[in-house]
Amino acid sequence: MKLNGIVAGLALAGMIFLTGCGKTEDKVVPPPEDTKAAPADAYSRAGDFEVIDPAAAGKGGEVYASVCAACHDKGLNRAPQRAMLSLMTPESIHRALTEGVMQEQAAGLSAEEKVAVSEYLANRKMGAAGSIAPPLMCAEGAKPFDVNQTPVFAGWGLQPESNHFISTAAAGIDKANAATLKLKWALAFPNALRARSQPALAGGAIFVGSHDGTVFALDRETGCARWTYHAGAEVRTGIVVAPWTAGDAGADPLLYFGDLIGNVYALKARTGEEAWRFKADEHPNVTITAAPALHKGTLYVSVSSLEVAAVADPTHPCCSFRGSLVALDAAKGTEKWRSYTIDEVPAPTGKNSAGLDLTGPSGAPIWNTASVDEKRGQLYVGTGENYSSPATGTSDAIIAFDMKTGKKKWVWQATPNDAWNTACERADKTNCPKEDGPDFDFGAGTMLVHASNGKDYVVAGQKSGAMHAVDPDTGKHLWTQKVGRGGVVAGIHFGIAASGDTVFAPVSDVPDGNPYPEEARPGMYGLDVKTGEYVWKAPSADTCAGKEFCHPGYSGAITATEELVMAGANDGFLRFYDVATGKVVWEFNTAAEFKTVNGTTARGGSMGGGTAPLAHDGMLIMNSGYGFAGKMPGNVLLVFEVAP
Repeated sequence: MKLNGIVAGLALAGMIFLTGCGKTEDKVVPPPEDTKAAPADAYSRAGDFEVIDPAAAGKGGEVYASVCAACHDKGLNRAPQRAMLSLMTPESIHRALTEGVMQEQAAGLSAEEKVAVSEYLANRKMGAAGSIAPPLMCAEGAKPFDVNQTPVFAGWGLQPESNHFISTAAAGIDKANAATLKLKWALAFPNALRARSQPALAGGAIFVGSHDGTVFALDRETGCARWTYHAGAEVRTGIVVAPWTAGDAGADPLLYFGDLIGNVYALKARTGEEAWRFKADEHPNVTITAAPALHKGTLYVSVSSLEVAAVADPTHPCCSFRGSLVALDAAKGTEKWRSYTIDEVPAPTGKNSAGLDLTGPSGAPIWNTASVDEKRGQLYVGTGENYSSPATGTSDAIIAFDMKTGKKKWVWQATPNDAWNTACERADKTNCPKEDGPDFDFGAGTMLVHASNGKDYVVAGQKSGAMHAVDPDTGKHLWTQKVGRGGVVAGIHFGIAASGDTVFAPVSDVPDGNPYPEEARPGMYGLDVKTGEYVWKAPSADTCAGKEFCHPGYSGAITATEELVMAGANDGFLRFYDVATGKVVWEFNTAAEFKTVNGTTARGGSMGGGTAPLAHDGMLIMNSGYGFAGKMPGNVLLVFEVAP
């Protein structure tokens, strides 16, 4: 197995693949055959990465085996499994042991043992990013929380319908002034190889999460930190801020997000104080990939898992997780209802070749944010594949849920019989279901688009490379357009957008080592929402020139205005496309070094995950760095401003 060097130390239920697996969002896959091993400086560029030596690994392994394995190897008492812990930074593991949820269990460990086991699990030295300073805290008397600046956007999708649209007037950036954009300030995320949490703008602050689990409230003008909060694990999701009445001096709004190990949080936006925390599922492989959707006091949480990765180990019985949408009281964090994507509780279906129980049906995770249809009282999500046989009718599907009860109103399935897990990509296929793929999740969030013909369309993008539209009243299929080749780590990943009657599909189509009957088509594509026909095509040129982990195409979420499509690319370029023609009108290479407000140097890289460019009042905000899925690492938040 060749190495891609991005997900270092990824352990799969007792098997440690040191820099050995590429990773899609909620699954781990082997690297492409043409992937080269990472040079040593691939990590230092994103935070002085240093793999621990065998002696240190041995000591940490002894601590893990004697104190931790009994719960974490078996997922007892909701303990995250080993595969989950190995995706965390050593700093966030150590914080859990010393001041977080694991203090009691770690009370008998020495300080040295706590460091050793943290480094062992992450396969990364503590303080490896020592050159990255913590954020610059705002001086006493700096600008306070501004109650006149209510949240700019409704949530991750920017509007309840999740069209990822910003009016040109609100954005303050258009085709005429885009060329005047200059970097205003940058922030280095400490201990980070990726920057994937879409920020929220409210109260004069930028709220954003990070790889090491830190949430920052940054002054919008200067970049200093008003406060920081440490979550239990990586903050993978965007941040969502509750609305309030402008000018209300007593307003005490909450902000919401989820983490790698399945926790959902509410913090006080003014201070960062934790208001409540909710475990989204009892399953030990639970994860939260999507930002929650907030609507009229209810928080809708999409629940996914990484069990699909853990079962690459033939000693892990497959599979027991099923995706769900959970409604919480946004003020209290108490559960209102839960609706599973698969109605049946997983039950034994036989034995695998290792003699372990097989269970099913399973899977159909939700790793996208629900879009809200207030008129119909419905929520729309896209689901992923089944993890084990039998395949169900709700995997790789668009589902409409009743907002009040969680009842499924309708289901439209794009790809039947898609049961797959990472064992299907291994030499030992013990846990691979008989269907064996093709692994065509709906990763990108659904959109509800109001077209000029008076009709509404639910639009979604799939890893197959296809864009689909269905009727929101009935779930009837309206059109499909295959814009990309698709694949295990290809197709449409994290976010689409709409402007008027045009919907935009960003296509990644990176090589993943699998044969396909079509050529890859990375790029940006505009489609007519009424028919699915092309408005324009903008295939991506290959700018990488042999650069490590660099690919053309787009994996992350995107944003549209009346004039521009804003997108961060796999090759590190932030680009604006003309909405009408698909021509590039501005671009900026983020795969470079930047001086930051915390007095250090950060570096950008690929852009991926559910983070999209945000524009407001002439300011452009974007994360850069996606040390994941064979992409270029990085650790920077960039804030641009148009010239006055």
